Amino acid sequence: MPETTAADGSTADVPAKRSLGTGPGRLLVTLYGIFTVAAASRSLYQLLAQFDRAPLAYSLSAVSAVVYGFITFSLVRGGEGARRAAIVCCALELLGVLGIGTWTLLDRSAFPDATVWSDYGMGYLFIPVILPVTGLLWLRRARTEQPAG
Repeated sequence: MPETTAADGSTADVPAKRSLGTGPGRLLVTLYGIFTVAAASRSLYQLLAQFDRAPLAYSLSAVSAVVYGFITFSLVRGGEGARRAAIVCCALELLGVLGIGTWTLLDRSAFPDATVWSDYGMGYLFIPVILPVTGLLWLRRARTEQPAG
């Protein structure tokens, strides 16, 4: 563990900040980064140019972009606080994908255009439903691993 020097001159061990974006986490950072840019650019265009066509779908796509961005930031930032925040966001993302996915199947009229999470992410090769599950597994594993040092 690295040492820090207090104002009184004493030193103390502080836990190292664990990077969540290394090893398999690097793939998660990459995928979440891609999905952040894709969902944000798509929803921004749709909100500005086509809002009246499917406001619910486009707003939900914007929400997914924010969630993806926050998870990407948390994975890159690392540390225990960021890991816990990413777990909450991945769980909310999974609930969103399952909820919106089910809603789009049950009430097609509510979604005249697809969202990122429509049909459980079928338009994106089901990556939107696989990604939070993988993220939760990685974040759980990252908690149990001790940092090298």
